[in-house]
Amino acid sequence: MVCLGNICRSPLAEGILQSMVDPEKVFVDSAGTGGYHIGNPPDARSIAVARKHSLNIENQRCRQFKAHDFAEFDVIYAMDQSNYNNIMALAASKSDREKVKLLLSEVNVGVKEVPDPYWDDDGFEKVYQLIESACEVIAEKL
Repeated sequence: MVCLGNICRSPLAEGILQSMVDPEKVFVDSAGTGGYHIGNPPDARSIAVARKHSLNIENQRCRQFKAHDFAEFDVIYAMDQSNYNNIMALAASKSDREKVKLLLSEVNVGVKEVPDPYWDDDGFEKVYQLIESACEVIAEKL
């Protein structure tokens, strides 16, 4: 799960999907294409909306997406087109490129990108709902 700073959307996506899969069979992680918040916990508003839905993401720590992640993961979900493009720029092969998808490409929710809620306190719940819809479909496939 990849967004820009790895503090809002991707930590939520990591926590939501983790709660829906068997951790013995599926490893879920998140990262940001930017290195702005490396080592920091998720945004307090992401932690709060996750907690509201009985998820605890406060122990996650931000990290930056790196080219070696292509070798570590089978599927890489980007929250929006900009981050998708940034991930694709690091892809070294067709195999790498085939792993990258927009998260909301998994569902028909009327939008193609998970909006960044950083500047909109009220947007965190909407983002949670969008991500949860996609994660339900992903979890069913797994």
